[in-house]
Amino acid sequence: MHPYMEERIIELANYTIEKKATVRETAIRYGISKSTVHKDLQDRLPCINKQLYSEVNEVLMLNKAQRHIRGGLATRRKYKKLSGTSILA
Repeated sequence: MHPYMEERIIELANYTIEKKATVRETAIRYGISKSTVHKDLQDRLPCINKQLYSEVNEVLMLNKAQRHIRGGLATRRKYKKLSGTSILA
């Protein structure tokens, strides 16, 4: 593996842990695809740093457990906006 890839992978992992960021947020922040972020964090990181991988994996599992809630809230905001009523109602 190239040294620049290892640096990128560790940087992505640290960002994900610090911000508790989703794969999408991390991809947008670094200007790379979601699939690259996912491959780096799930497949390549364990070969580089197992401790960092376990911390990242906790964040990713938390995000996975919460994604159905975030999706529901986004849908609710969308239809509230379309109907013209307050989101708080």
